[in-house]
Amino acid sequence: MKPKRITLVIPIMIIVMAVAIWMLNEEFSEIQLGIRLIIAIGAALFSGVISYFLFPENEGKKRS
Repeated sequence: MKPKRITLVIPIMIIVMAVAIWMLNEEFSEIQLGIRLIIAIGAALFSGVISYFLFPENEGKKRS
């Protein structure tokens, strides 16, 4: 993995996980905490994979 991509992917994953936990705690509090955490971790991993492949590595070089 490239360090430049990592600096973009990790914050996106953290934000998605925090928002997912918050939304699940607000709307679906009847679901067990472990299941909510698994859903939030899955959302974070999925968003990390998507952002890794969708954000190009050499975006600045292509625009020049």
